[in-house]
Amino acid sequence: MSEHLASYDLEIGGMTCASCAARIEKRLNRIDGVTASVNYATEKAHVEVAGDVLADDLISEVVRTGYSAALPRETESSETDPAYDVLRRRLIVAVALAVPVIAMAMVEALQFPGWQWASLALALPVVTWAAWPFHRAAVLNARHRTVTMDTLISVGVSAAFLWSLYALVFGTAGMWGMTHPFRFTIERGDGLGTIYLEVAAGVTMFLLLGRFLEQRSKRTAGAALRALGELGAKDVSVLRDGVEQRMPLAHLVVGDVFVVRPGEKIATDGVVREGSSAVDASMLTGESVPVEVRAGDAVTGATVNVGGRLVVTATRVGADTQLARMARLVEQAQSGKAEAQRLADRLSTVFVPIVFTIAAVTLVAWLIGGGGVSAAFTAAVAVLIIACPCALGLATPMALLVGTGRGAQLGVLIKGPEVLESTRRVDTVVLDKTGTVTSGRMTLVDVIPADGEGEAEVLRRAAAIEDASEHPVAAAIVRGAVERFGDLPAVSEFRSIQGRGVAGVVDGVQVTVGRPAFLSDESAPLDGRLLAAFETAEDRAHTAVVVAWGGRARGALVVSDVVKPDAREAIAALRDLGLEPVLLTGDNQRAAEAVAAEVGIRSVRAGVLPEQKVAEVEALQRQGKVVAMVGDGVNDAAALAASDLGIAMGTGTDAAIEASDLTLVRGDLWGAVDAIRLARRTLAIIRGNLFWALAYNVAAIPLAALGLLNPMLAGAAMAFSSVFVVLNSLRLRRFRSAAPRAIR
Repeated sequence: MSEHLASYDLEIGGMTCASCAARIEKRLNRIDGVTASVNYATEKAHVEVAGDVLADDLISEVVRTGYSAALPRETESSETDPAYDVLRRRLIVAVALAVPVIAMAMVEALQFPGWQWASLALALPVVTWAAWPFHRAAVLNARHRTVTMDTLISVGVSAAFLWSLYALVFGTAGMWGMTHPFRFTIERGDGLGTIYLEVAAGVTMFLLLGRFLEQRSKRTAGAALRALGELGAKDVSVLRDGVEQRMPLAHLVVGDVFVVRPGEKIATDGVVREGSSAVDASMLTGESVPVEVRAGDAVTGATVNVGGRLVVTATRVGADTQLARMARLVEQAQSGKAEAQRLADRLSTVFVPIVFTIAAVTLVAWLIGGGGVSAAFTAAVAVLIIACPCALGLATPMALLVGTGRGAQLGVLIKGPEVLESTRRVDTVVLDKTGTVTSGRMTLVDVIPADGEGEAEVLRRAAAIEDASEHPVAAAIVRGAVERFGDLPAVSEFRSIQGRGVAGVVDGVQVTVGRPAFLSDESAPLDGRLLAAFETAEDRAHTAVVVAWGGRARGALVVSDVVKPDAREAIAALRDLGLEPVLLTGDNQRAAEAVAAEVGIRSVRAGVLPEQKVAEVEALQRQGKVVAMVGDGVNDAAALAASDLGIAMGTGTDAAIEASDLTLVRGDLWGAVDAIRLARRTLAIIRGNLFWALAYNVAAIPLAALGLLNPMLAGAAMAFSSVFVVLNSLRLRRFRSAAPRAIR
C-alpha cells in the first residue's frame, strides 16, 4: 500500500439521530487505511486516509450506507436550505390537518355524521407525506438491523392509522352516525369499533414540531466559519509596474505588492514595504489599542489600517493566513462536541426495543390465551400507540422554546438543547479581558496638569488637536473633553506624524500632543512631576500622552480600557454559582494583573495568542475542569467552540457569537450569570419533561397489554402528557435576572 497521506471533510446528509453518525463512522472505518470521525451536530465527517483511497470512494461508501455525502461547497449560504424548507412545509400541512382531526376525536359535539371518514381524509396526508422522514428513517434502520426513536414513531403512527382504516372498512367504526364518547374509564373495548386517527395525526404533528425546532438551531452550525470568512477583504489594490490594479482577493499570490489606504482592511498576511500607520487588530486580537507599524513590520489579513497609506508584500494567502487557520481551529473545536448525544436518542436505545418486545409478547399471549385475533391485535397495537412518544418529542424543544424566549427578554440567547447538559457541571469560567471584563473602548481616565497649569485648558487644547485625528486614543480624549466642555475650539495647520503624535494651532498657539520622545524632539521635555505621572500610568498598563505649547510640557492625559462597572459584583456572583474565574487575555501580564486585582480574579493567563487560548482551555479540561468561556473577539472564537460552554458577548464580533453556545445581548457579565442560571434551570425542566413523558407511557403500557386501555383514555393520556410538558416548560417564564435592578 502506498504511504500517501490525505484528509477529507465530507458533508453528510440524511442523518436523523446520533446512531446514524455512528453507523456511517463504523462503515468508513472498515476501509483499510481510513480513520473517520462523523459529527452529527455539524453533519460533517473528517476522514484521514493512509493509502490510495480517494474522496469518491468515501462518498460511495456513505451512499451505500443509505446517506448522502459530498465535498464541501466553495460557498455556503445560510439563506437557502431545501431540506429545512421541506420540513417547514411538512409541519405546516400537519398542523393544518391534524388539529381538526384531534378536535373531532376529543370533542363529541363536533362528531357530525361521517366525521370519522372526514378524519380519515384529513389524516391520510399527515401520516404519509408529512410523516415521511420518520418512515424513511425506520426503513433505513431496518435495513441495518437497528431501531431508533424514528422506528417507534413510524411503527406507532402506521399501526394507529392502519388499524383505524381496518376498523372503518371491516369493523363497526365506519358506521354512519358512530361517535366516540369521551370517558376516563379503564375497560376492555371493542377494537373494531374504535379508531386512532387523532393519535396518528397528533403524534406526527407534535414530533415534526420538535424536529423543526431542532433543525432551526442546527441550521446555523456553519455560521461561525462563514463569519470568519466574511471578515476578510473581498478585493485588493495590487501594484503592477507602479500602477494600482483592483482585483479579487482570490487572484492575489505570495510576493504580490498591494496598497492599503486609511480605513481599508489589509487584504492578507504580509510585511510592510513602505509607509507607517496604526493598525486596528481588535477584530482578531480583541485588544482595543491599535498597533503602530512601519517598514519591516508584519501585518495580518482582515485587520484595519486606521492611519496612513501602507504598501505591503503578501507573505501568506488563502488557507495559509492567520484568519484561515483560526477558521480551522473553530471547525476542529466544534467537531470535538460530537460525543454528546441528545437525551432522547440515549433513551431510545433502551426504550424502543423494550416496547417492541412488550407488543410482541402481548400479541402472542393473547393468541395463546384464546382471546381472539381481534383482541390480540387491538392490545398489541394499543401498546405501540400508547408508547409512541408524543410528549417525549415535545419535552426538549418546548422547554427550549420557552427558555430561549425568556432568555431573549433577559439578553441571553441559547442556541440549542445540546449546549445545556454541561452547564450543571461547569466549575471554571474563563473570561477574556477586553470587551468582556473591560469596556473594550479607550476612555479618558485622568488629566494631570504641570505646575501652574489649569486642567481644563490642557484638556481643551489637546482635544481640539486630537479632534482632527482618527486614532482611538485621540477619540477617547475628544469624548472626555466634549462631555466636560461641549464645543471645542477650532484648529488650523494640523499635522500628524505617524506613530509619534499630532500638532496644530489652537487659539493662536502651536500645540503638540504625543509621546514624550516626540515632545523632546519638539524641544518640550517633561519635568519631573509629569515624567513620574507618565511612568505611573505605564505601570498601570494605561496609555498616556503629553500636551505641550510654548516650548514647555503643560500636562499629561491618561486613557485606558476601563473595567465595566458591574464586573466585580458579577464575578462574585459567578463564584456563588460554584465557578472559579480565570482571566485569559492576549494583553501583557502587567495590564492583565491590574484588571484582575480590580475585579477580584486570582488566576491570570496573559500574553496568550489566539491559538494558545484553545490550548489553555484544553489544559484546564485535562485537569478535569468543566470550562465555560466568555469572550467577544475573533481571537476567542476557537476557544469558545473548544470550551464545554461557550458564552459570547453580544457586543462582540459575529465570529465569536456564532462559535458560542450562549450569546449575551446586553454585553455585561451579569448576562453570563443569568445565562448559566437559566441554562441550568432549562436543563432541569427538560429532564423533568423527559421523565414524566416516559412515565405516562410506561404506566399505561401494562393497561394496553391487558386490553384494558380505552381508546379515548389513550388519547386523553397522550394529550395530557403533552399539556403537562407545555405547562412545566412555561414555568421558565417566571425566571428572573440576578442582576441589580439598575442594570437589568
